[in-house]
Amino acid sequence: MPETIRVPFVRDNPILIRGHSSFLIAARAREKFPLIIETDTEELVQGVYPGDLIVVSAPEGGETAPALYLLEMIRTYHTPVIALGKDHPASRRLSYVVSAAERIEMRCDIRRGTHPEQHLLCAADEFTGMILYTDGNELVIENCREELRLSHLAWNLSLAETNYHNRD
Repeated sequence: MPETIRVPFVRDNPILIRGHSSFLIAARAREKFPLIIETDTEELVQGVYPGDLIVVSAPEGGETAPALYLLEMIRTYHTPVIALGKDHPASRRLSYVVSAAERIEMRCDIRRGTHPEQHLLCAADEFTGMILYTDGNELVIENCREELRLSHLAWNLSLAETNYHNRD
């Protein structure tokens, strides 16, 4: 039976919501930024505010690392989001999709990557109807099913650069 659950955020780490064959990764926005949404006909701008959610969906499962990179491309680097046309052939090949909003509803009846509306996110059937939002330091999941597994991800973006000196 679906229920509402609350999961505390641990530091700034994302929360992994894993189903039988797919997953979601949810994290809070750290700062205010304009989310640029590019469509084939227009450029939309939506404000993202501290505490808003950024959710990556992997409707067919896969590795979590690419989903985390996509999350950080939006959360840390404020990369624009591209919404494909409804009949664009690339939508079938998208393994990971992302939304950023105050409240996000999971839907399995929309085509991946084609919706500029950030309150909707394409997800596997096992997540359909779930609504995610934050309340203080907690992720709230409405209509959560019992068979889902939740965990915190210890994630740290790091990069080390080693200097190389060319000799002429």
